[in-house]
Amino acid sequence: MPPTRVLIVDDEVLVRSGLGLIVGSAPDLEVVGSCSGGQAEQQTADLAPDVVLLDIRMPDLDGISVLRRLRALPDPPAVAMLTTFDTDEYIGTALRAGAAGFLLKDTAPEQLVHAVRVLATGGSVLSPTVTRTVIGGYVEGGGPDTEATALTRQLTGRELDVLALLGEGLSNAEIADRLYLGTGTVKDHISAILAKLGAANRVQAAVVAHRAGLVRDGDQAGS
Repeated sequence: MPPTRVLIVDDEVLVRSGLGLIVGSAPDLEVVGSCSGGQAEQQTADLAPDVVLLDIRMPDLDGISVLRRLRALPDPPAVAMLTTFDTDEYIGTALRAGAAGFLLKDTAPEQLVHAVRVLATGGSVLSPTVTRTVIGGYVEGGGPDTEATALTRQLTGRELDVLALLGEGLSNAEIADRLYLGTGTVKDHISAILAKLGAANRVQAAVVAHRAGLVRDGDQAGS
């Protein structure tokens, strides 16, 4: 199998270099380029990366604008947003723009490599830390959201179980273990959930889970 092609977009050269060293250390991953936000669209078109790690805050062209441009390409890569903040006011906008995940810049090297592999296979990066601090902070309190609750009424009982655990930030394997299901069955359930909710990825589905009140504060996965 050819290696997964990765493009790193950040305004700081040192950050790009550090991330590149970590990602490039994996034999199945290849860093094909790194650049600032203003160069990201052209670099993506020229280099055809499978995964883009994109800083959410950049001075020349902000990460949200870059994300929208990349998602509009004919064959867009999976894009994970990089942030130094546990909570960031741009998270909600990035979710709606189709970000496939969020990573804190201090993510452990092995977790970063794993995240890139997940993104390359069409998954979304939804680590417990990000679920708890970022998505949990993005979803306002005040009780379940009526629109989200209405969306979840389309789901079967088992799909609701899976969605609740997805909202905790659990992986397919962890959900399967918790519910005594096969990982293939969990994957099928998640595909059905995304279709019924009209969600582009696991991150958006997790937000629905939080808004519908399926994830209680004490239920969210630990770090």
